[in-house]
Amino acid sequence: MRRQDRGRVMRRPLLLSLAAAAIVLAAPVFSQDAPRLTGETPPMAEVPAPPVAKWVTDDVRLMRAYPEQPPVIPHSIEGYQLSVNANRCLSCHKREFTQGSGAPMISVTHYMDREGQMLADVSPRRYFCTACHVPQADVPPLVPNTFRDMSEMGAKPAGSE
Repeated sequence: MRRQDRGRVMRRPLLLSLAAAAIVLAAPVFSQDAPRLTGETPPMAEVPAPPVAKWVTDDVRLMRAYPEQPPVIPHSIEGYQLSVNANRCLSCHKREFTQGSGAPMISVTHYMDREGQMLADVSPRRYFCTACHVPQADVPPLVPNTFRDMSEMGAKPAGSE
């Protein structure tokens, strides 16, 4: 070994032992519990699940909150089969079944492919209804909503003046 490299080799064990000592001395600080974010209940305690919210099933269509919003489902879909092989929604909402069921027909956009060409049946990319449409639960909002429609802010339709 060369004389100049001998100093580096001797310093390495010293640095390792200093680092180990620092970890041992700091261990009491790291072993303290982090502040609880969940309140009084211990994090691993068994807490009863809240009751499942009731679905809105009045079949009343709600006003959409913004343009192009998919409409919410105004009835329960519990137990509906929605798979690659079956879609119970289409048994009422498909174009040829709406007269007998009284359900609104799905949008004509659901019969178009990506290029805008009309198809004979529902587009595969629009087949899984619950990807966009959701049933409405009767629960209070999770966060306050201060949204105001443009008509409430004094905006007037074009050409109305």
